[in-house]
Amino acid sequence: MRILSVVTLVSPDGAYGGPLRVAVNQASELQSRGHDVTIAAACRGYPEGPPRELSGVPARLFPARRLVPGTGFAGLSSPHLLRWVSRTATSFDIVHVHVARDLITLPAAMAVRRRGVPYVLQTHGMINESHNLLARLADPLLTRPVLKNAARLFYLTATERDDLAAIVGRSDALELLTNGVPPSELAADTSTPEILYLARLAPRKRPGLMVDIAKSLAVDHPHYRVRLVGPDEGEAASLETEIAGTQADVRWEGALSPEHTLSRMAQAGIYVLPSIDEPYCMSVLEAMSVGLPVVITNSSGLASVVRSTGAGVVTDPSVQGIIAGVRQIIDNPQLAQQMGQAGRRAAADALGMPAVADKLEQIYEASRQQ
Repeated sequence: MRILSVVTLVSPDGAYGGPLRVAVNQASELQSRGHDVTIAAACRGYPEGPPRELSGVPARLFPARRLVPGTGFAGLSSPHLLRWVSRTATSFDIVHVHVARDLITLPAAMAVRRRGVPYVLQTHGMINESHNLLARLADPLLTRPVLKNAARLFYLTATERDDLAAIVGRSDALELLTNGVPPSELAADTSTPEILYLARLAPRKRPGLMVDIAKSLAVDHPHYRVRLVGPDEGEAASLETEIAGTQADVRWEGALSPEHTLSRMAQAGIYVLPSIDEPYCMSVLEAMSVGLPVVITNSSGLASVVRSTGAGVVTDPSVQGIIAGVRQIIDNPQLAQQMGQAGRRAAADALGMPAVADKLEQIYEASRQQ
């Protein structure tokens, strides 16, 4: 099959996070099975020109423009990308849009719809019931028409499923599709005295709590260091203020190119993500794939996975709960090793890419025949 995968943004610092990682992982696995896959996206941050491949998958990347100030990714657009999608859509058998309420993926899906090409949508928890101004403007003109005409709507959690059903007014096209992670040859050493946060510095992810962890451990585990890695999404200034106000060993290392995230994770001993209402975080799966025990909150979409596999600790979202989870791992080296091994096994088996690609192939073929 000729498959087009559309995602909002590609940048050297990996600012768009999980949805891009999911798109690349899917495309890479499908390409390895003999399919002709292309990734299309807007891009920024490439002064010498954007890459032509992402993890070996052909990519068509076009300049991103800021149309609506102060709206994050939602206010980006890319006229060149939209013209290219409209012009080439009929040369693909199926289009997979990693869609959000933005001015890139919604118009791209609309262009594909107009050309009569079958398409599927994956929302990554980014389209929910909302009454903000952007939703009120976008939903009647773009969101609902695009969702209603999709061959499949992929969701990650029950909450996302219910939100999509309410927005689109139908449930027959809804399909559960979990994220997967490729196997990794890298292996973390759980005895390494480093606690790592590797994610965007966004309010929902609560990076400032890592400073609280560092302060707590400085009392009786002074050899432990806390490191944060990721692009700023509004929290860097307050984080650096908190870091400057403590003597604990904590530091923000800045953003890191996505192709280097796994090797950075393998240098740590524990992975912590204090997010609230995180749908299905790819960085947690990636940490598991290199054998890092993880600490996440019970509102994460991966909470049941971490519990059932024994890959880490699931805590309540309080500072005290997260610190207790970290200490549980630090104080039990054998448990830490067992958690790391359990996560690695789960990432290679139940959470691997083959099962995801099997499902995508079946749905793509069925969508073409509708």
